[in-house]
Amino acid sequence: MKRLRPITVACVTSCLLLLVLVPAALADEPAGGTGTYGSADDKVVTNAGFIVIAFFPTLILVLSLIQWRLDKRRTARKAARKRRMASAHWTGGW
Repeated sequence: MKRLRPITVACVTSCLLLLVLVPAALADEPAGGTGTYGSADDKVVTNAGFIVIAFFPTLILVLSLIQWRLDKRRTARKAARKRRMASAHWTGGW
């Protein structure tokens, strides 16, 4: 319970801080549709779309490679454990 208390205090403090700062962010003057990057013309929108299209296959590739590597390690650990258990050195008792 003592470990949970600082986490709870931090979460409550963060929520209160957000509740205080959100109205100030929403009260800002509108930028006329330019956004934070600038004006969103056709070239900007097209390039952003291409970035999104390239991002997801890359993400899938990276995550698949990570999973493949972890599966390979797991298989090697299982095979090593099987070899250890089959070894005469480890099968005896006292």
